[in-house]
Amino acid sequence: MMTMTTTRRRTTTITMTMMMMMMMTLMMMITTMTTITMMLVIVTIMLLLLLMTMLLLMMRWRRQSRTRTRATTTTTTMMMKMMMMMTMMMTMMMTMMMMMMMMMMMMMMMMMMMMIMMMIMMMMMIMMR
Repeated sequence: MMTMTTTRRRTTTITMTMMMMMMMTLMMMITTMTTITMMLVIVTIMLLLLLMTMLLLMMRWRRQSRTRTRATTTTTTMMMKMMMMMTMMMTMMMTMMMMMMMMMMMMMMMMMMMMIMMMIMMMMMIMMR
């Protein structure tokens, strides 16, 4: 039970950091209108985050597999969840970029708000599980 709680806490912190990064990128996007460069930056950041999370999870998985056998299942599930999260985030970001390209300023702002809300909802859903 203790292992579960610790892993969950760690993952939540990772997700929170991810959220912060996303917010920062969004702000940057709003301020700078050079969309293509911003998209590239976002993609790079997302990839970096993916790598970081994967490394962290792998390290944890190895550590737990050495000590316990039961803990591996929880870590694998967490990894799966994280991967799902990352893919969803990537898709969201891409859609946002497309919307930015297509629509006007007001519409873009609305879309931004919607996307942020969606992200928060997703986070809540995953945390509840």
